[in-house]
Amino acid sequence: MRAADLPPRAPLKRTDVAVGALVLLALCAWLGVAVGWAQDLPGAARSQGGDLVGEGWGGFGDLAFLGKAVLTLSLATVLGAAIAYHPRRYRTVDSLEAADAPKVFVVYAVVGAIIGIMVLEYGLVVGFVIFGIGGLTRFRTDLPAPDTGRLILITLIGLACGLDLPHLAVLAAAFGFVLFSLLDARATFHIAVKGLERDVVGQAAEAYRGVLERAGCRVLSERKSFAKEQVSFIFRAPYRLRRERLARRLEAEVAEGLRGVVDWEVD
Repeated sequence: MRAADLPPRAPLKRTDVAVGALVLLALCAWLGVAVGWAQDLPGAARSQGGDLVGEGWGGFGDLAFLGKAVLTLSLATVLGAAIAYHPRRYRTVDSLEAADAPKVFVVYAVVGAIIGIMVLEYGLVVGFVIFGIGGLTRFRTDLPAPDTGRLILITLIGLACGLDLPHLAVLAAAFGFVLFSLLDARATFHIAVKGLERDVVGQAAEAYRGVLERAGCRVLSERKSFAKEQVSFIFRAPYRLRRERLARRLEAEVAEGLRGVVDWEVD
């Protein structure tokens, strides 16, 4: 859905603000109690005198830990992608959100792996801290799903810095950078070709699909509507193929009698 299509937000009422403040205070109070309880558990954290102690910059010398962490994150990525990008899933793709959902699933698999690493490193206390931060992050945070995954990953990186685990923070940031470079290598587009003559909708669909495929795009979904006299496509384009260049190709290579007005939506 484009920003212009979104309905205006209703102003916050005083009751909403009051309830939000109470929920926020309750989460903070619960988090403090949970952390105190978890610190009393045997083996709950690496500590000295009851205080959490990080490894500091010396953690970069722990090559065994770093190597194991890379393998763990890679395994989570591969297994998450195996499920997220299941071939049969694309039969049900009908929106940009559905087309990009596998990226979100892979990011959450990596997030789960990082949480597991941190819990093993510091114990259950970190699990409660992360759970509390997650509640605070989701409360009144209006972000699309892909950006929410990035937000959680960035929050974990910041948490690792705060726990004096710079080696884990740098590793997670580097892995996330490479991961997002791969996931965003192909942009996802949704186009609706409108204003077609009813008797040429099928031919127009074939013509537009042909141009997209010759341009190196992968068509994920194609819908023809004879009643609305339009055809729509959801597709992934190569990284170097810009929208303006593709629009010019569609304008030039589709025959005039099959040409319609192209409405673009980009994720």
